[in-house]
Amino acid sequence: MTPESVDLRFAEDHPTAAGHFPGNPIMPGAVLLDTVLLAIAGDAAAPSCTVRTVKFLRPIRPGDRVRIEWERKGDETHFRCVLPETSDIAMTGIIRLGDMPG
Repeated sequence: MTPESVDLRFAEDHPTAAGHFPGNPIMPGAVLLDTVLLAIAGDAAAPSCTVRTVKFLRPIRPGDRVRIEWERKGDETHFRCVLPETSDIAMTGIIRLGDMPG
């Protein structure tokens, strides 16, 4: 199966970053994981899922551009978030999606 990807940029003034952490904002892990799930689901309704593993390797900050890449392997989806400017991998994981088309 061919890997899929989507590029996006988090808003400079993303509301969740203001309190996480003042003076040194980063995007909260829950927001990052939700963004990944929605990217993988595409136009489908938000899927139910089981998070098998997630590793946060580098902070993603408001204003950062990220590339979310994923590949389905059997009943699991392996993903990673890459910071295109540096090619750093910021987050990796494996999820098992339920109710996903195709």
